[in-house]
Amino acid sequence: MAPDSAVAARPRSALSHPGFRVFFVLSAAVMTADFIEHVISYWVIFQKFHATWLGGFAVVSHWLPFLVLSMPAGALGDRFDTRRVIQIGMVLFMCVSLAWGVLFYTGKLEIWHAGLLLIVHGLAGVMWNPSVQLLLHDMVEPEQLPSAVRLAATARNLGMLAGPALGAALLALGPAKGIFINALIYLPMILWLWKAPYGPRFRKGAPVPVRALRGFADVIDTLRVVRRNPVLLSMVLLAGGASCFIGNAYQAQMPELAHDLGHQRADATYSLLLGADALGALLGALALETTGLLQLTPSTACALAMVWCAALASFAMASAYPVAVALLLVAGFVELSFNSMAQTLVQLNAPQQIRGRVIGVFMMAALGGRTFSGLTVGVLGAMIGVHYSIALSAAVLLLLIVFLFAARPRLNA
Repeated sequence: MAPDSAVAARPRSALSHPGFRVFFVLSAAVMTADFIEHVISYWVIFQKFHATWLGGFAVVSHWLPFLVLSMPAGALGDRFDTRRVIQIGMVLFMCVSLAWGVLFYTGKLEIWHAGLLLIVHGLAGVMWNPSVQLLLHDMVEPEQLPSAVRLAATARNLGMLAGPALGAALLALGPAKGIFINALIYLPMILWLWKAPYGPRFRKGAPVPVRALRGFADVIDTLRVVRRNPVLLSMVLLAGGASCFIGNAYQAQMPELAHDLGHQRADATYSLLLGADALGALLGALALETTGLLQLTPSTACALAMVWCAALASFAMASAYPVAVALLLVAGFVELSFNSMAQTLVQLNAPQQIRGRVIGVFMMAALGGRTFSGLTVGVLGAMIGVHYSIALSAAVLLLLIVFLFAARPRLNA
């Protein structure tokens, strides 16, 4: 009877929920479209302008809105129908792709056009991300929320794997035609959200009163709520530290890292390095969904983040290609695990009436912090070498996590 009881006690996967299954597929499609746009637009920008600074601006414009606007975007999700907020983000994504297509087709693309569209794309990203997390909370049962958050992150990794390949295929049709086709990929999510039975209108019980974010004082009040809750504070610091010190900045350094491993051509060996992180994340999601091995606690999240630091530092210093790939697989596995745990713990511990704002704080740290990872990995790498900059950034982050881990008796209270 014991094994049966254990199986019965294990929460069902969020994929057992029919609405979430549709959402998962559509989210993977949206993320694929996002990466397809990057592939096509970045290629055309490089070919037309040969402006290195514009590539840097693309990174900053993508992540800076998360740093500045995540909390107001979360407040929108608190106050209005989350489906409509997400739809606005999808429409912005679609319009950006269509605008790229018109400019590619007419041959009238100028630098200021590119800069403006990159900014709007970043604003679209920050518009829909916090509301997606609120929608997950409405969609699945509380015991399924860890699975839902983990699988939503997995959908992003599927997009990271599929997007570059499909982007290259669409680019072969011509940049204008490819980006026009890409715009259509956002349409199914927009249409599904129109009638999806989730959000404030469908919640059981009396509605929780929510007022608008009125100014800087409300921002400070939300930060105070986070500071007073040990779990919220530790997970925001964990996500923010990981984002600021490392984030995904090492991906931009992959050509140099591949070169130093003896692979100087853009072949399958280079592609495997680029995709190993995402593949590791998919393997992690599969393992966690089928086994339920890891306990959802701040201490577990911190321990997994320590493994991430060790794996990335070891990868940076690795001299053998198979070892480097294996370490990236480990890094992807544990990164998905600790990030999804941190996000779930924030959702479960945030006060209901300001859940969107608190999720916005988490997004500000977890995604907005990536604005600075180019300094810790890229600029520092120019001074001491990218291998050492990644290893040093990982070591500093490890010290921060050790401090958080040392406080685990309070974090698990």
